[in-house]
Amino acid sequence: MSIGSTAPKPGEPGVRTGRTAGPRRGGSRFGSPFRGGRLLQDGAPGGPVLRLVMRWVRRPLLPAVRLWRRNIQLRVVAGTLLMSLGVVLLLGLVVIGQVRNGLLDAKEKAAQSQAAGGFSAAQDKAATTPSVPGEQDGGRAGASVNWRSTLVEQLASGGQSAFNVVALSLEQSEGTASRGARASGEVDPATSIPVDLRHSVAQGSGTFQTYARIHYTDGKHSEPGLVVGKRLNDAEGNQYELYYLFPLTQEEDSLALVKGTLATAGLFVVVLLGAIAWLVVRQVVTPVRMAAGIAERLSAGRLQERMKVTGEDDIARLGEAFNKMAQNLQLKIQQLEELSRMQRRFVSDVSHELRTPLTTVRMAADVIHEARVDFDPITARSAELLGDQLDRFESLLADLLEISRFDAGAAALEAEPIDLRQVVRRVIGGAEPLAERKGGRIVVVGDEQPVVAEADARRVERVLRNLVVNAVEHGEGRDVVVKLAAAGGAVAVAVRDYGVGLKPGEATRVFNRFWRADPARARTTGGTGLGLSIAVEDARLHGGWLQAWGEPGGGSQFRLTLPRTADEPLRGSPIPLEPEDSRRNREQAAAGPSQETGTRLTAVPAQTAGDRPSLPVSPRLPGAPRATADPTALPGSGARVVARSVGDADGGEAMATSNTEREGGTRGR
Repeated sequence: MSIGSTAPKPGEPGVRTGRTAGPRRGGSRFGSPFRGGRLLQDGAPGGPVLRLVMRWVRRPLLPAVRLWRRNIQLRVVAGTLLMSLGVVLLLGLVVIGQVRNGLLDAKEKAAQSQAAGGFSAAQDKAATTPSVPGEQDGGRAGASVNWRSTLVEQLASGGQSAFNVVALSLEQSEGTASRGARASGEVDPATSIPVDLRHSVAQGSGTFQTYARIHYTDGKHSEPGLVVGKRLNDAEGNQYELYYLFPLTQEEDSLALVKGTLATAGLFVVVLLGAIAWLVVRQVVTPVRMAAGIAERLSAGRLQERMKVTGEDDIARLGEAFNKMAQNLQLKIQQLEELSRMQRRFVSDVSHELRTPLTTVRMAADVIHEARVDFDPITARSAELLGDQLDRFESLLADLLEISRFDAGAAALEAEPIDLRQVVRRVIGGAEPLAERKGGRIVVVGDEQPVVAEADARRVERVLRNLVVNAVEHGEGRDVVVKLAAAGGAVAVAVRDYGVGLKPGEATRVFNRFWRADPARARTTGGTGLGLSIAVEDARLHGGWLQAWGEPGGGSQFRLTLPRTADEPLRGSPIPLEPEDSRRNREQAAAGPSQETGTRLTAVPAQTAGDRPSLPVSPRLPGAPRATADPTALPGSGARVVARSVGDADGGEAMATSNTEREGGTRGR
């Protein structure tokens, strides 16, 4: 894989792309409606409607979600309210259950006591009532009816509205009057006495009870109650069933009162806990918010900002520590700024002061160089070396002066509409002799149409000259491709070589001042070590980017992207940072075709120095396609963008990182 900084192409790992048309092998039987993301594509049935519905549902929730994420006080209070509500509900359920059980237990005890007394009274009455001998069956039946009616009335008279009494015969038939039901209080015996209870009373000899609803024959609403029954004998010795029905109206009213009281108290407690949590969290969050605001202002350069400290608690200690930290940072930054100013002034003063002696030395060296033919070979060679090193020293001095202007913020941009093709031609014209000596050539791609932008021609030419000369020097005699493109609000020039390339991590360090890939720092090739640093500053001054890509043994590519109009922010580059003839792209192309956005770059294969002659002029590849904007070249596609501080006149810089480790040659700029 190559070491680039661009985002993966569509279809590569880590990128979600739509599927192409065709059969899908190994897919789920439920996935056919979603192939290629058709439900979310324009023109597909339901796609726009689905997006519209999702947007309509999500739009009112976005402010609430944003507020929830950003407000810690709201989250703490909401969590406190939810937990308090859960505790109150749990406590209320427990209390209501206890009260309900207590009321029912008390009611059962009272009902059992009352019913036991009534059953005993009925037995006593049956035992003390004499039977009339010799009477016919009709007479005995009438007496039994009157006896039971009198018994029910007497038993019910002891508890007006507290309970009712029902007497039922054991037989299932209702054929005679003696077997009719007797009830007090307009109670409906047929629906008020459960069948299961009657069966238990008929089969057993003890007292049985159950909860049931008591119904009335006069239209009164039914109500819950406790039914207690027992099988007894009347005055004639016939068995019958006697039931006591105790309404639970008072218990229901008491339980409702308890529920209302608990609900009111619980709501009050929840609201009170929420208010307390709000106040407590506010005391903690307010200093934190203040610290966050002051930290933002400190990061913006207002180093004199401090927190207001009151009290001696933990928050006060936090404020004091924050203020001490801000004070120390201010002192350190001031010291660094002073040191930086001293360094810049030192470099500027030394550079200016060296000009006068350098001029004198240059004049003397020129005289010696002109007279070298009269010297012996060793002295003549020394004269030539002296001239070469003086040229290098003058170049280094000029670069130091330029760097000092950038550091002092004195660099000015003289932007005017220029055609980058003319600048590229001038640069290539100056670099052709070096390319011929190296055994390579410089190829231009994409110069069919004008590439116009508002830029400083001198600075752009300096940047491109540095990139082209570096590519020729480190290209190992292979071709160097210069590509121009324009799309949208940006223009770009990319310089591609097929030399030793860059190792992982070197793409970020290649723009550092005096950085060399060779640990021995041998100055066998390259210039002063400040060329790319000055080029980055020139690109930044235009509001553009200068980015690098490379792979060991596969060459490198440097891309300069400028806005068409001065002060226009860049949103992308017309040329992808990673060339399409990189090792990774070639492997993917060999593995199988993939969908790609934009046109492919013209691939220039690596050539040796001896298999073709040197050309006196820079040829242009025929039929080269025009470059279009590539989405993979947008910001955030893997390139590291170094942001500028607020108020800086310079633009942005993006430097691509290398991501593949292979052995290869080193490269210095």
